[in-house]
Amino acid sequence: MQTRSGYDDRAATVDGALWRQAVDTLEANWEVDHTVPSRTLYPHQWSWDSAFIAIGLARVRPDRAWRELRSLFAAQWSDGRVPHIVFNPRLRPGDYFPGPEMWASTDAPGASELATSGIIQPPVHALAAERLWRLTGTSEAAAELARLYPRLVAQQRYLARRRDVGGGGLVCLVHPWESGLDNSPAWDAPLDRVPADAAVMRTYRRHDTRFVADSHRPTDLDYARYLALVSSYRERGYADDDLAGRHPFLVECPLFNALTAAAEHALAAIAPVVGADPGPHRARARALTAAIVDRLYEPASGTFRPRDLRTGTLVAPRTVLGLGPLILPELPAEQVRAVLAEACSPRFGLAERMSRPLPSHDRTAPDFEPLRYWRGPSWINTGWLVWRGLREHDRPALAAGLRDSMLDLVGRSGCHEYFHPETGAGLGSPAFSWTAALTLDLLQTP
Repeated sequence: MQTRSGYDDRAATVDGALWRQAVDTLEANWEVDHTVPSRTLYPHQWSWDSAFIAIGLARVRPDRAWRELRSLFAAQWSDGRVPHIVFNPRLRPGDYFPGPEMWASTDAPGASELATSGIIQPPVHALAAERLWRLTGTSEAAAELARLYPRLVAQQRYLARRRDVGGGGLVCLVHPWESGLDNSPAWDAPLDRVPADAAVMRTYRRHDTRFVADSHRPTDLDYARYLALVSSYRERGYADDDLAGRHPFLVECPLFNALTAAAEHALAAIAPVVGADPGPHRARARALTAAIVDRLYEPASGTFRPRDLRTGTLVAPRTVLGLGPLILPELPAEQVRAVLAEACSPRFGLAERMSRPLPSHDRTAPDFEPLRYWRGPSWINTGWLVWRGLREHDRPALAAGLRDSMLDLVGRSGCHEYFHPETGAGLGSPAFSWTAALTLDLLQTP
């Protein structure tokens, strides 16, 4: 049944209150041709947010899901990169920090004509496009795929050709924001080498702490380092040549690279629909999977860790990033067992009946912080990715336990940005789009 807003109303067939809350959140956050993550904290368009949002919109408004992806890729740079923020020109300066004036993207060679950031985020977009196609399968969807496919290929080509700084076949990140897990403990050691002084933040007005307590967000020193990395990258026009010789933060992330490989699998599924050859995508996915195991798996601990290219070592903290490779369909059985053991350990508490939400960081670690952003709280998007990995590797009971845990979080606390990893209380923005979108997908997937 179509409502006046155009959404497909499933309230009669699923948990009606939860479905309605998620639909209403997405409707309230729709902005002309895209969905903002949050009306308060994040008033522009974010890259991997839009991909997750499209996955949810596929369940209720496929037309808006395609438009979400179209609007994002309209800001793609000529080298193929998809920027992590596309700024809304209708908003006033100061409505978000750091805004377009700090990024100065339009001065960079090959940049979009739209004001954007200069960095990237995990490539979830091909997964979203594949999901949209599978759920609709119409001639209109095929036409959308045909338009989007070359842009998705260009995105993957950029990652492969411009960001393999370590020479081992993996994508290198130049900023913690590129991981999507901004202040994860995984980035502490690499960030320690970035020269910065927290006092520099006195000259700026942070946007996030106007809406959320300081104790829940990255610190001023974190932000000073983030801005130093933006300056370092911007000064060379966001060029990726000679990153090893000049840029202070260079890290290979297991989640980012797993999603890059998963995108190749999605493109292999899309390729026949648009008359392309799936073979190169399958080969690239296999090569990425092998490189992730070779470079980011630590046999002694049975864990995947980011690699700091400045030291050549794997970082110490055990975070949800290490569970990311479970999404890979060709992950070897030995590593599947290892990731499951890590996920089911007291560090993360995955179980068929979960007593607490899946945290973003090892809850047994001394630096576990249940309130501070990615240093402990539970997030629906990372839980959803682990859930997909469990389904991929035929662990239905564990997948059901994680799904129930996530739906219980949203049912009790609402579509919050993130949640307390012990109590389940809602944290961050109270009306967060990817939480709403992925809730719709979870509700429609038994």
